[in-house]
Formats: sequence, structure tokens, C-alpha cells
Amino acid sequence: MRRRRGPPGCFRVGAMSRFAGPPHEHEPLHGRPAHAGALWSPLLRAGAFGALRGGHPGHPALGVTVPVQGAAELGRALDLLAEAGLRVTLLCPPLLATEASELLWAATRAGHEIAGDGPVRDVALLQAVAGQRVTAWRLPPAAQSGAALRELAAWGVHPLPPALGASEPGGTVEVTPAALPAQARDWRARGYRLLPVRELPGLREATPADLAQHVYLRLVEDRFTAQSHVIDLTGRADGVMRIAPLDHAPPPLPVPRDTPTAELHLHSPRVVGLAARSPLTAYRAYARSWADVAHALQTRPELADAQVIFGVSLFFGPMEKAGFTLVELPPLQARWYGLGFRLLRLATAPPARPARGCRRWPG
Repeated sequence: MRRRRGPPGCFRVGAMSRFAGPPHEHEPLHGRPAHAGALWSPLLRAGAFGALRGGHPGHPALGVTVPVQGAAELGRALDLLAEAGLRVTLLCPPLLATEASELLWAATRAGHEIAGDGPVRDVALLQAVAGQRVTAWRLPPAAQSGAALRELAAWGVHPLPPALGASEPGGTVEVTPAALPAQARDWRARGYRLLPVRELPGLREATPADLAQHVYLRLVEDRFTAQSHVIDLTGRADGVMRIAPLDHAPPPLPVPRDTPTAELHLHSPRVVGLAARSPLTAYRAYARSWADVAHALQTRPELADAQVIFGVSLFFGPMEKAGFTLVELPPLQARWYGLGFRLLRLATAPPARPARGCRRWPG
């Protein structure tokens, strides 16, 4: 337990956090309804046809994708990328192979990854003109079909994962050429390394466990976040804290029931990913994140009245040494939280041995 102006208090590791955002929406393709790919989306999240999941969630790296729809936009993107000193994955419609062949070759010489974008066609031509093997393709929902996915699999090309709505270690993000300079500065300031998707550390194909994790996050954690008004403090690549204001003090806190409090939570998937990389890395990120909590308490109006900071924690040893007061939970409640933590770890843990290569889903 922690009073705002006194010694620190007990810490609660919450189970609720955000890990992956929704995919960007794309326009329907010529007579094919926008929802036509809805049946394929769960299969791709489970790794069908070699669909990619992303990189290791413990590495502060982002796979940056930049869509370019024409020669002029591709040229502008290459100029901006050169100025920023960035290498990215360029999402290129196959039509650029005939409209901007020299620019595609220039992109390859500059170290960018060329990925396909839109309906699947002319894979061989795109590879030949770009001078590199195309190994990834963004298929908007309206372009997803069994025939398209089987054709990509036949070429050894992997469907890209949906771009995240917010940056997460090991994830893929999408940015337009116009927004690239400002967005790249922001990501770097938050501690991210910006890379082409193919260079993400631990890049792997998705598995059925990833689909299960996605469903859990959307149905459980996102709802909890909205209902509890949880404030996300994970803007930095190694930020792991979140906090929720409360207008009361739940038991067993030894303060009056009507005392305003703030409940602390961890971004559980990020902590698990950091710990899989190195326990020391996870602990250092956890320690640094207390500065984010202090800043939120000083600046967020929702937290202005909080007199006690509390939580339930697996880190009670280090927290007690740091000056926090430990309060024992009732035995039944403690067992309930222990079961919840174990289930949460199962739901958010990355594979023990991320695949170095990418297998092809049987077509």
C-alpha cells in the first residue's frame, strides 16, 4: 500500500493489457465485399499458409511497412527514407514493376524489403524487376481467398500480419510516406529500433496459440481496460506499467472504504516477452517504469485524488525492500490470483524456441 505523500505501498500485477491492435481497414476490391476475407482472418492469425506473426516480443524492434501506390509516391518515400536513414518494408502493388522499375531497383540497392500489396499477381515479374526475392505480401481482407493464399504459398510468400494500431515490441506497423518523418522520430524517441519486417529478431510464423491469445486479449483484457478506465503507461519500448483510478479502497487495504486509490497493473504480455529474453531485462524495465507511474500521478487529473497506490504482486520481495508495505491476502483470494497468474502466463507466453525460418503451410 502506498499513500501519495508517504512511503510506497504494495504493488499489484494486473492481468490486463493490450498486445495487438486491429488491422487497418482497406477499400473493397472490384465487386468483392469488404467482409469477404472475414473467414480467412482467423486462419491467418493461426498461421495458415505460412502467415507471419511478427518478431520476439522481448526485443524493442518494430517492423515498419510503408505502402506506396504509384511511382511518384515510391520516389518520395525513398527520398524521405534516405533523409531519415531508415530501411523499411515497402508495400508495392505488382503494377509498379512496369511503372517504376528503376525505382524498385533503387529501393533494393538502398536495403529496403519489397513486399507485395493487394491482389496476388505477377509475383515473378515483381521479383525480377526488384532484384530480390519477395517473401511477404499484404493481402487486404477483400483480396483474401483460398486461391490467392495458395498462389502465395506456391511462391513461398508469407502473408503479412495485420499492422498494429499501437507500437509493440516485435510487432509490425504501417505508416504513410507523408507521416514517415515525424512518426519515425517518435518511435525512436520511445526506444524502438526500426527495421524491415524480414529483419525482426525472432520473426516467425503464427500458430494456433497466437489466435487463442488474440481472442483472449480482445474478449477479456480489452474489455477490462475499457470498463476499469485503465491508463496505459507503456509508450516506451520497455514501459510495462498501467494504472487505474478507483473511488474506494477495496479490502484488505487497512484504510477507510471511501479512500480514493489507484490500482497498478503490468502490461503482462510485454513483461512475459522481456522475461523470455532475459529475466534481468524484464526487471530493469520494471524498475524504470516507476518513473512513468510517478509522472502519471503528477500529471493525470484522474489520479489527482488518489491517496493510496495498491496492487497484488509476484514482486513482493523487491517491493518490500523498496519500502512498500505488504498486506496479506486471504488464503482463498491468494489461491485465486495465483491460478489467474498461471493462466495468464500460458495465454501470453511466446514460443520457447522461435522458429528461425518460415515453414510453408500445406497448400
